Amino acid sequence: MKRRSTPLVKGFRQSAPYLNAHVGKTMVIMVGGEAFADPNFSNIVNDIALLNSLGIQIVIVYGARPQISALLAEQDCYSPYHKGIRITDERSLEIAKQAAGQLQLDITARFSMGLHNTPMAGAQINIISGNFIVAQPLGIDDGIDYCHSGKIRRIDTDAIKRQLEQGSIVLLGPIASSVTGECFNLTSEEVATQVAIRLKADKLIGFCSELGVLDDNSEVISELLPNEADEILQNLIDERAQDCGTGRFLRGAISACRAGVPRSHLVSYKEDGALIQELFSVDGIGTQIVMASAEKVRRANINDIGGILDLIQPLEQDGILVRRSREQLEQEITQFTIVERDNLIIGCAALYPFPDEKMAEMACVAIHPDYRDGNRGVLLLNELCQQARQQKLEHLFVLTTRSLHWFREQGFSECDVERLPMAKKALYNYQRRSKILITKLKQMTIN
Repeated sequence: MKRRSTPLVKGFRQSAPYLNAHVGKTMVIMVGGEAFADPNFSNIVNDIALLNSLGIQIVIVYGARPQISALLAEQDCYSPYHKGIRITDERSLEIAKQAAGQLQLDITARFSMGLHNTPMAGAQINIISGNFIVAQPLGIDDGIDYCHSGKIRRIDTDAIKRQLEQGSIVLLGPIASSVTGECFNLTSEEVATQVAIRLKADKLIGFCSELGVLDDNSEVISELLPNEADEILQNLIDERAQDCGTGRFLRGAISACRAGVPRSHLVSYKEDGALIQELFSVDGIGTQIVMASAEKVRRANINDIGGILDLIQPLEQDGILVRRSREQLEQEITQFTIVERDNLIIGCAALYPFPDEKMAEMACVAIHPDYRDGNRGVLLLNELCQQARQQKLEHLFVLTTRSLHWFREQGFSECDVERLPMAKKALYNYQRRSKILITKLKQMTIN
């Protein structure tokens, strides 16, 4: 009896392409002050250490808003905000330096000592902090003097890269000094965003209390384009909502994506393993902001044969698809269209034209089991219909043993063998008894 692979084996196999893709890449991880008090923070430290051990170059940018606010309250000191930025007078600055310095020590200690009794026990994790950022004052806005609140003037990217190339994790906080030796309080989202942009990082990653960005039904939105993220941000009318961890990260992610950072990810600091699941699973667990969709439909080429075979062979073994040899697939590869996600082929279909009869066959339709709840079949059907129209064909037909209802929903109707082109009719397998469905392309409306 054939045994099915365990979830561990399946998960490890699915993660393999992502492991290969991430090695040597640069990730900037933004951790707000809210995450440090959560019981799951020790797991986040372990997961970041694991990423570092895999050869991923990591910059951690930490915030300290709640810690600064708590110390201010203890010392009966008031520090108001203007446009989401704390107005940092001299007394507030000293308190901010105290809170940020304490967090820096705590984080360093976690990586140095907090990995005992974990799979990363004994790993040598080097945490490097330094004067990588030069700040300047924000100045006055709307008549409001920001005092010692500042913004980035310069980032020593060469020095950061040297540390990353040596395998160290670079740790950056919200306090930076100016060329005149003054200290300024920066926002962690500006530091993380600008570091990601100027390092040309592959990813910007942030943490929030939710699983990611939620829709009106409290479901996670898995992917956003910058303009969509901007619309969500604008809909957060309440300034406090805009200034929450999610709002601050979205502002940074929008800027980062538009400046060339390929992807930004938002995950929960409360969910154990959220960072690993987001980076190394097929669907992820949080929200990613990308300049272009992670999925694309395109024509296949010779380099896609292995991925197509991986996709269709299980369906061939179950008798759902007609078997194709690798040699046959190589000869017919130009007929195939694929759906690609993160360099993985998750869907395919082939178009075989019969010009004399002005017809075409849609064949070898396959969608990865983990993606059958989406609209990938419709995407492929749309693309193949467009290809058929460009060839001035009038009808599209399919032969199927399992997907009769789905094709009916897309506007196909059943017909008999006599409607098939002569060449296809001669090859019809009466033992297989496939249902034949056909549609007129010009009249077709796709759901």
